[in-house]
Amino acid sequence: MLAARTGAAGSQIPEENPKLRKQSGFSVAGKERSPKKASENGKDSSLSPSGQSQFRARQLALLREVEMNWYLKLWDLSSEHTTACTTGMPHRNLGKSGLRVSCLGLGTWVTFGGQISDEVAERLMTIAYESGVNLFDTAEVYAAGKAEVILGSIIKKKGWRRSSLVITTKLYWGGKAETERGLSRKHIIEEIVRAMTHVINQGMAMYWGTSRWSAMEIMEAYSVARQFNMIPPVCEQAEYHLFQREKVEVQLPELYHKIGVGAMTWSPLACGIISGKYGNGVPERSRASLKCYQWLKERIVSEEGRKQQNKLKDLTPIAERLGCTLPQLAVAWCLRNEGVSSVLLGSSTPEQLIENLGAIQVLPKMTSHVVNEIDNILRNKPYSKKDYRS
Repeated sequence: MLAARTGAAGSQIPEENPKLRKQSGFSVAGKERSPKKASENGKDSSLSPSGQSQFRARQLALLREVEMNWYLKLWDLSSEHTTACTTGMPHRNLGKSGLRVSCLGLGTWVTFGGQISDEVAERLMTIAYESGVNLFDTAEVYAAGKAEVILGSIIKKKGWRRSSLVITTKLYWGGKAETERGLSRKHIIEEIVRAMTHVINQGMAMYWGTSRWSAMEIMEAYSVARQFNMIPPVCEQAEYHLFQREKVEVQLPELYHKIGVGAMTWSPLACGIISGKYGNGVPERSRASLKCYQWLKERIVSEEGRKQQNKLKDLTPIAERLGCTLPQLAVAWCLRNEGVSSVLLGSSTPEQLIENLGAIQVLPKMTSHVVNEIDNILRNKPYSKKDYRS
């Protein structure tokens, strides 16, 4: 997918038709009668109750494997198509488009081609892919283009089917020359909407979206697309975390209900501020310690930054009660918003990524009571005049 400062391409697996679903259920029901038959013949009469339970569990697991292999063979698919089922990774539509994306994605900002080695990048992508992530985000400006190259090289090396992935990239800050940046026809073919429509019609992308655009700009792009029979954006990539809420919770829901634009959010840990690592200052080798991130250091040590750290300490007991870490609570908090199609994770180590992916297990625990507790601590819930749930 492309974006005027956002983009993505991908495809979705064909839905299982009702006839196959019925056949599948029948095959399981038919084979589940075999344990009873074996018992009648006395073959498992010597098993203890616990042994019988384990035997039955093994049988059911084998039946599921046989059934899945039959289904994959019937449709000429590989086991990779079952990733969403086996990993438990939820998938959501990107806005009101038909594109299905994992609710957690992996971003490459700062890390790929910069903070981490290519080997670590490959390890991170492998962990994400095997955990059910199908959305990988990059941009032409990340590491001066190296992030895109590394991402593509890893996909090629791993032999992952391109049709199973959604790759998003962003355009604008291409190069130093005037003709190498911006969104003019010289850069990617014409003014934004016409250029994106051309890119999609040429088969270079499947969808396009925006990144860090205002609601008014997105609405204008949609209007232009409709007026001239072109393709409108399907999503906006926006910053969203415990301390940044206005746009995603107030502005984007209106766009979703009016024109179907979804939200793909980034920085769920506020550039690491919510990770807890900055509770006692800025540690060495952290992102805020890098020269190019002096602005982040200033934000952390500011008065507002200290207030945020105090609020995070107040949130810690909630995380402990839910049996998760503070970062997992923060990511799950983002996911609890039904208007969010996918949350992009940024990790520099495999351990960080595995921890953040664990937010999927916390999501069912994000009840309205827990969310209200968090709101009472943060005291920054934006006010919306309209309730789109009704």
